[in-house]
Amino acid sequence: MAKDMCRVYIGNEEKVYEKGTTYEQIAEEYQEQYSDDIVLVFADGKLQELPKKAKQGCKIEFVTTASSVGIATYRRSMCLLLVKAIYDVVGRENVKKVRIQFSVSKGYYCTAKGEFAITEEFLKRVREKMHQMVQACIPIKKRSVHVDEAIALFRKYGMYDKERLFQYRRVSTVNLYSINGFEDYYYGYMVPNTSYLKYFELYPYDEGFVMQMPEKKAPKEVPDFCPQHKLFGILKESTKWGDMMDIETVGDLNDQVTKRDVSEVILVQEALQEKKIGDLAEQISKKPSVKFVLIAGPSSSGKTTFSHRLSIQLRAQGMNPHPIAVDNYFVDRERTPRDENGDYNFECLEAIDIELFNRNMTDLLEGKEVMLPTFNFKTGKREYNTPAKKLKENDILVIEGIHCLNDALTYQLNSENKFKIYISALTQLNIDEHNRIPSTDGRLLRRIVRDARTRGTSARQTIAMWPSVRRGEEANIFPYQEQADAMFNSALNYELAVLKQYAEPILFGIEKDCKEYVEAKRLLKFLDYFVGINAESIPQNSLLREFVGGGCFHI
Repeated sequence: MAKDMCRVYIGNEEKVYEKGTTYEQIAEEYQEQYSDDIVLVFADGKLQELPKKAKQGCKIEFVTTASSVGIATYRRSMCLLLVKAIYDVVGRENVKKVRIQFSVSKGYYCTAKGEFAITEEFLKRVREKMHQMVQACIPIKKRSVHVDEAIALFRKYGMYDKERLFQYRRVSTVNLYSINGFEDYYYGYMVPNTSYLKYFELYPYDEGFVMQMPEKKAPKEVPDFCPQHKLFGILKESTKWGDMMDIETVGDLNDQVTKRDVSEVILVQEALQEKKIGDLAEQISKKPSVKFVLIAGPSSSGKTTFSHRLSIQLRAQGMNPHPIAVDNYFVDRERTPRDENGDYNFECLEAIDIELFNRNMTDLLEGKEVMLPTFNFKTGKREYNTPAKKLKENDILVIEGIHCLNDALTYQLNSENKFKIYISALTQLNIDEHNRIPSTDGRLLRRIVRDARTRGTSARQTIAMWPSVRRGEEANIFPYQEQADAMFNSALNYELAVLKQYAEPILFGIEKDCKEYVEAKRLLKFLDYFVGINAESIPQNSLLREFVGGGCFHI
């Protein structure tokens, strides 16, 4: 083979290209074999952007927008396109701040401040500018600069949150991305040019707007905008509290850790959560007909600790709470449905003995004495080994389970007897004004730390299981969250700085040849933004104790 040629391997094929050929040029040759856009490649197992040049002898796997990594790359690139369009439409000198805040519906809720107003006409102009740039196929350029240069640049650009962020970076260089000279920082890889960014819509909402984008299950379709008003309200409230504490971004939190007294931040956050739980208990106490408090939320939301703390507050309101775990109503193992892979599906509603659950709850409501089951997870059988239960006047059942918001679980119980609570760790902190922190990352880190501590599960195993966990949440929890009577955000704005200390050593244990290594590397890079916080200052009843240990509840 000539010296100016390069051999690569794609699937079972061996291909030869001119030296200097980019992965994008190779991807263009294979794109017709894929229904969704190729946006990245794995080259010898290492994730690479398409403008990179192919290396001699490398094995290439294409990454499309139908994958989690691919759709995240698309959405990240959309954020750069949006910010660039806003600056172009109103002029850089007229922009004070563009803030990409949190996920709403299937998009991102954004706000913008400056010498302009967010109106239908403003969004129309921004939308048109974005489409123009897509049609123009403008390269998204990348350059690496020294951290000191990045700090100076973003001070000049008026992006002071990024300036603060980079003051805590331990690496010497920073990767910056640009479109037509507009330069910004983003955490993660980008598509190579604007022509990839065809699918989006902008909707005015509340004080800002939502940029609606595709999901990986349909990467070329922009889903309808379906506002989730209750969820949005709790997210907006949490963000407002973060702003009031002057902790909008990771740089702000790092300032609190290094220059002020972070223990005050911890105590204020914990006091706020305790007040919220107390308010919920008071709200329940004012409804004498409520006998069943039903709690549901996605994995690692802190449901167990929340149930304990809510029970204490209910006692303070003169009630006598009794915990009930819906998991004790699993059908016997051999009757458990199986998923498409032939594995037991413990997360579907059919895995629960709904008839027995409703009969027991109805009998309790009628004042009858009831023997409640417990489920033996080792034998896969139901057992009866606890004293019979009978509801008295001030007794109330606190029921926890993934289906508790779904009325199909409690179909025989009247709505006046039920109070449904949705709990989730909804991260209100962002890396900077243009780089949001997905709530799923916070929950995944919580689970990695807890599973390693309590179950001896490796980080690799937890990461491998996470897609299945997420599918279960999408099917069984998220569709019902707006049916909740109340919502509770269990995220603490300081917690990722604490989890960092526990998660990093576990994540470093994942070997490079494992397929979970890419995700571990991403999480480690993410945690590197934070200055660590010692767990000693965290109260024993904190929701975070459920994950890092040292709590006062026996769970």
